Amino acid sequence: MLLNNIALFLQIVEKGSLTAAGRELRLSSTTVSERLAALEAHFGVVLLNRTTRAISLTEEGRTLVDGAKQVLGEVEDLEARIRFGAQTLSGPIRISAPSNLGRTHISGGITEFLSDHPAISIELLLSDGYVDLVGEGFDMAFRFGPAIDSSLRSKSLGHSRRFVCASPSYLEKHGAPQIPADLKEHNCLVMRFGAKLDNVWQFGPSPLPQIVSVRGNRVANDSALVQQWCLEGHGIILKSELDVSAEIKAGNLVALLENHPPSPTLLQMLFPPSRAQPRRVRALVDKLSHVLQEAEWRKG
Repeated sequence: MLLNNIALFLQIVEKGSLTAAGRELRLSSTTVSERLAALEAHFGVVLLNRTTRAISLTEEGRTLVDGAKQVLGEVEDLEARIRFGAQTLSGPIRISAPSNLGRTHISGGITEFLSDHPAISIELLLSDGYVDLVGEGFDMAFRFGPAIDSSLRSKSLGHSRRFVCASPSYLEKHGAPQIPADLKEHNCLVMRFGAKLDNVWQFGPSPLPQIVSVRGNRVANDSALVQQWCLEGHGIILKSELDVSAEIKAGNLVALLENHPPSPTLLQMLFPPSRAQPRRVRALVDKLSHVLQEAEWRKG
């Protein structure tokens, strides 16, 4: 019963409320409340702060979420090995990835992985902003740049070059910038990452780094949308080679300021701070790492 109550607790956290968890598991609100109370009584701590409008994890609750995913994952692995053989992988995996990267490289890798492991289910959530890996129940996340939360474990996938790009139609109307400072006279399409506006673009490092504050008439928190605006001729973007290499090769986008390359960006996989991962997660990590290491941008 303890493991069942822990699994229910994870559902409450992932769904955001006791009512939603009960609906998912076809349990009454009273039953959910009673089983959560029994779990808190078992550990002797409060796991969730509850108001009429929202719930939030206590520190003990965050610890349980992290440890519970590990324990339940190991139980699922053990059950699969007993039922179906040692080589069978099964169970759910939740992934967070940037919008563009998820649609291109990650999605294709998942398709290949599921063809080899049909007993696994994968939930891919696309977001260019910060996500709470522990609180939202993610097994892994892909992110460009340094991790905001230093408690997370990370796996570096190397540095990706970045390009300043525009469509041929935009350049025909407005011309091309020759030096980074020229970007101030152009309409730049800007990404927003949560509260942070990505409108300070750095070029360098030789002979000296150049920093340009850009602006434009369109801002979005979705990288795929910003790239689509660029393809439609609305302005200039700064993007990872992973996102734009195919469009540049097809002639749909033109790389600009090639004598002044922007600073590259780190790509990494982030994981909750648990000691171990279920076998299915480790297998997917290996698969997606290989997919990204072998991507076309690595060969350029």
